[in-house]
Amino acid sequence: MGKKTIHVSDFSGTVLQTDDEVVRVVVLEHPDLVTGPVQLEISPTEAEAIDDAALDVAVVEIYDPHGDGEPRRVVLTASEFDAMATETPMAQLLRTAERVRPPKARKTAEKIDYGTIEHAGKPHRGRVTDEEATLVRERLDEVNKRLADAGLRQIDPADPEHAGRYGFPAPDDTTTVPGGNDTSTPDGVPFVTTQATPV
Repeated sequence: MGKKTIHVSDFSGTVLQTDDEVVRVVVLEHPDLVTGPVQLEISPTEAEAIDDAALDVAVVEIYDPHGDGEPRRVVLTASEFDAMATETPMAQLLRTAERVRPPKARKTAEKIDYGTIEHAGKPHRGRVTDEEATLVRERLDEVNKRLADAGLRQIDPADPEHAGRYGFPAPDDTTTVPGGNDTSTPDGVPFVTTQATPV
C-alpha cells in the first residue's frame, strides 16, 4: 500500500496539489520568533504577495559606548532612515562615508584526531600521542592497509624514524663474530671466548 503526502499552505490551509506548488519560506527574524529560524510552506501566489509587500529597509548597527562593545541591530524603512540626514542627502552621505571592512571569516578547519583508528599513522607534523602510537603498534596491518588504500606511505617498524616515532622496539644492536657467535651477554656486556691450544 502506497503513501501520499499532502502539502497544505501554512498561511491559508489551502491544499497544494503538486510539489511544484510548494514554496518554502524561512523566517529569519520576527518579533514573535524566540527559538531561531523556522520554515513554512506556502503557495506561489502567497510568495508573490510577500514580494509585493517587501519594504526598502535600512539595517544599521549602533555601537553605544554603554553597550559593552556589542552593537545592537536596528531595521527601519529606508525612507525613515533617509529623513534623518537633514544637512546632506542620505544618498550622497553614503557615497562619501568611510567604508567599513567586513570581518574576515575565520577558517575553522576540522581538527583531526590521530588517536583514532581512522587517522592513526597518517603523516602529520604534530607530536604523536600515546594513543596514536599504541594503535599503530597494536593494529599495524590494519593501519598500513588504510594508508595504502589512501595512497599514503606505510609504516615500517624497521625504519629507525618510524620506530622512534611510534615506539617500535629498536633493531637489535648486538654484534656477531664470523661464524655467528654473539659477542655480548643478554645484559650487553661483551664476553671473551678462549680456544684451547693442543699440547
